[in-house]
Amino acid sequence: MAVAEAEYESILCVKPDISVYRIPPRASNRGYRASDWKLDQPDWTGRLRVTSKGKIAYIKLEDKVSGELFAQAPIDQFPGLAVETVTDSSRYFVLRIQDGNGRSAFIGIGFSDRGDAFDFNVSLQDHFKWVKQETEISKESQETDTRPKLDLGFKEGQTIKLNIGNMPTKKGGAPKPRAAGLGGLNLLPPPPGGKITAPPIPPPSSTAISNHVTPPPVLKSSNMGNADILLDLDSPASISKAPALAAVPATTDLWGDFSTASSAVPNQGPQQSSWVQF
Repeated sequence: MAVAEAEYESILCVKPDISVYRIPPRASNRGYRASDWKLDQPDWTGRLRVTSKGKIAYIKLEDKVSGELFAQAPIDQFPGLAVETVTDSSRYFVLRIQDGNGRSAFIGIGFSDRGDAFDFNVSLQDHFKWVKQETEISKESQETDTRPKLDLGFKEGQTIKLNIGNMPTKKGGAPKPRAAGLGGLNLLPPPPGGKITAPPIPPPSSTAISNHVTPPPVLKSSNMGNADILLDLDSPASISKAPALAAVPATTDLWGDFSTASSAVPNQGPQQSSWVQF
């Protein structure tokens, strides 16, 4: 199964327009420069296809019409010597192509659109990112296989004790059966606080009691008439005036009180009046 998956080839990127250039040898370690190439006179034009088979990626230069292979560059690492970027542009790259006999050569490729160059670069990055993850996973699996496995089985003579509810015990005996509700179902008791009680009525305040005065009842006799009731109402006034009347001596002169009152007022001088004094 692993061999079949390694033989499976997947397509990572396809660009219909690519230009190929012959490049001069590298003059120094500073890198390649696209300005040193004849950019207006490409040596070949065609189609670029990026594929992968297992962990190896392949950059294939093919004819646009027939699809015939012009050159191929196997990539085992990115970035690396198989694919290099130039120092003065993001649309041009240097490939190390190889034939079936193991011979290799360096050529320059260029994209007319900057977006195509970006897609080509990202497709290689994604592939080798996946390769890195697969390598780490395989290492972890190998380390797991080499670790000593835990023996979770029971040893000879080892026992375990489990406490399960509603099981008969030696001390308590058989458990008490629960009361079955309607239809043989066990119903739970109602939750606490389910019954709503009315709030208590507050007692009347002392102010309300003091403001409410009940008049004393009036006793009425069956032999008492309306004249007697009026006499009862006038009796306190006649009793209070009795001492004052007793202090005044009885006299037969009806005008004596008026003459006494006038003599008590001091004289305020002669007054002229047209009235005749009687």
